Amino acid sequence: MSRWILHVDMDEFFAAVERLDRPSLAGKPLLVGGSAEGRGVVSTASYEARPFGCCSAMPMAQALRLCPQAIVLPVRGGRYAEMSRQVFEIVRRYTPLVEPLSIDEAFLDVTGTERLHGPAVEVARRIKQAVGDELGLVASVGVAPNKFLAKLASDLEKPDGLTVIPPDRIHEVLDPLPVRKLWGIGPVAETSLRRLGIRRVGQLRAYSQRELRRALGNAAGHLLKLANGDDSRPVTPDHDAKSIGQEQTFATDIANREQLLAILYEQTQEVARRLRRAGLLTRTVTLKLRHGDFTTLSRSRTMERPTDVTDTLWAEAKAIFNNWARYSFQPLRLAGVTASNLDTPGGRQLDLFAPPIDDRRQRTIDRTVDGIVEKFGKGSIRRGPGAG
Repeated sequence: MSRWILHVDMDEFFAAVERLDRPSLAGKPLLVGGSAEGRGVVSTASYEARPFGCCSAMPMAQALRLCPQAIVLPVRGGRYAEMSRQVFEIVRRYTPLVEPLSIDEAFLDVTGTERLHGPAVEVARRIKQAVGDELGLVASVGVAPNKFLAKLASDLEKPDGLTVIPPDRIHEVLDPLPVRKLWGIGPVAETSLRRLGIRRVGQLRAYSQRELRRALGNAAGHLLKLANGDDSRPVTPDHDAKSIGQEQTFATDIANREQLLAILYEQTQEVARRLRRAGLLTRTVTLKLRHGDFTTLSRSRTMERPTDVTDTLWAEAKAIFNNWARYSFQPLRLAGVTASNLDTPGGRQLDLFAPPIDDRRQRTIDRTVDGIVEKFGKGSIRRGPGAG
């Protein structure tokens, strides 16, 4: 039986919610994020702002230089969290196998649910219709045999897309696509491939791993698998995961250390929240750092005592980043934080000693913050990245 994976991705989510609440914003370029004066970054650029070069994770000041007529709106975390909960309620009607990627996207495994809900493409249509009819928002959905192809499909016909990549058409869909559509290929890797005459996925697929290694190094094998549409990763809800992580690929390489630290801190907060929501503790914190030439580094620290405390996790993540930046800083194409080596609070080794008083205090703070965020959203309370 073929696997059927859906990738549900809300279109320009923050901007769409703002337009829903203020219809007068329709058709205008919107930038949702922090203020330019406060060194804020763009969380969402509306489709009207994107032709000017505006994109997420870009400094707001830069975005306004590109599109000075854009309307800047502050992040209303509570409102977005409210709408996100309703989106996830809709997708969970069709399967319990839901893997959140962020507030506005998720993978769903609908394999074997045909008797209840019909074929996978029908589930995708129902989700899109429910999101539109019940919430007034638009989702793009990709339907495919694996996660890579499903995520790729959801992006092919945005906005308001529904794209299916069946098993017998994988090469037909992939081969004409530009190589930058493969996960992780940025401008530097794309330039290296162009030197070999490789511009399309089908051309890359025709090369051997040995030939590609000269241009792409150790990433060659991974990219060949993607070019062939291979991806065996399961859809894993947080409570069943062996690791919990957040990562982001940037439209352009980021060279500002403060901006990177701010992004990593937001990711650490989200990882800590997901750990607590799933009832898990972690011993190991890992940073994933990818340069523009596709070189990917993984740096980890393992703690003596498992934890789900935000400040403790941030202290580890920040130390990893600072140690890397001190000796080998380069602009990054991607950054991410992952918690692994997971256990439950009732695990045998965790009961030997009571947690330190400071941990108990921080856990109380975390529970209070979690409650505020659950009720009012991420933007309702601010914790600075200097913590820890």
